[in-house]
Amino acid sequence: MPITFLGAGAWGTALAISAAQQGHDVLLCARDPQQAQAMREASENTRYLPGFSFPPILQVTQSDPQRVALQATRHDLVIVSTPMAGLRETLSALNGCAAPVAWLCKGFETVAADAPANATGLMAHEVCAQVAPNLLSGVLSGPSFAQEVARGQPTALVAASQQAQVREALVKAFHSPSLRVYANDDIVGAEVGGAVKNVLAIATGLCDGLTLGLNARAALITRGLAEMSRLGLALGARADTFMGLSGLGDLVLTATGDLSRNRQVGLLLAHGQTLAQAVASLGHVAEGVYSARTVLQRARSLGVDMPITENVVALLDGQLNPAYAVQALMGRGPRGEAV
Repeated sequence: MPITFLGAGAWGTALAISAAQQGHDVLLCARDPQQAQAMREASENTRYLPGFSFPPILQVTQSDPQRVALQATRHDLVIVSTPMAGLRETLSALNGCAAPVAWLCKGFETVAADAPANATGLMAHEVCAQVAPNLLSGVLSGPSFAQEVARGQPTALVAASQQAQVREALVKAFHSPSLRVYANDDIVGAEVGGAVKNVLAIATGLCDGLTLGLNARAALITRGLAEMSRLGLALGARADTFMGLSGLGDLVLTATGDLSRNRQVGLLLAHGQTLAQAVASLGHVAEGVYSARTVLQRARSLGVDMPITENVVALLDGQLNPAYAVQALMGRGPRGEAV
């Protein structure tokens, strides 16, 4: 099965390696020509996923948006593996593509800090509906670290789309002895889970960095899942999706696994680093830093209460220090536990 990957970050590269190991004809496209050349010479992604050699069937090329559509027409599946910030431009270039298209990014499209109070960021499928409404499209999501997938360690993902053809193409491309892919038609739930868990992982990293204990971590993850579910239901998702891989599963992994960049941001802030220092030290994008404000704005526009997210945003904006952020959450008045 010929597959094009548009974007050569860690996660896209890991999935490209996994697909190529299953015998699929994989083309990995890097926007930076120097990165593409370096990957061809080293036969690995030394910048974002060092130490994992490319199978011989995996080919690397440089791709700018003008060449995207031409390359996509040659393959049976297109995977957009850019960060959320690059999704709109890439999907615009793919408008008219006949092959199924799926994205890997998790988040809401960022709203500028000085945007009007009623401005709301869009989920990936909403961006697609604006710029390429006729695409066969979906998302591949779920609890997964790039290094473990590239290493062939057991992983389970969700192929979410309202179109059966997209779900079937994703299962065919990636299901393997080490990678299980489950189909789901609730793309809203999958995308809300993938976005909100990054914000909650920052909060959990902060909790652990302040050594507040395992009780506090469990409470934070559980109440975070309630926040995620409230927002998802308000946006039209199904409740059961948040108890699955793209909800609870992705939240637990990202909040507790030390390979999580969003968790690392929380840990570093708790240890006294500034946000700029924490982000610079990662070397990769931590989507929660960029989407937290947008998640909160979308929630407020719907009248959804998200106190953990609200305190993460205040922390990232410099309005609260780590200790006060925790005090603000623990100092809330008593209430019932209902979601």
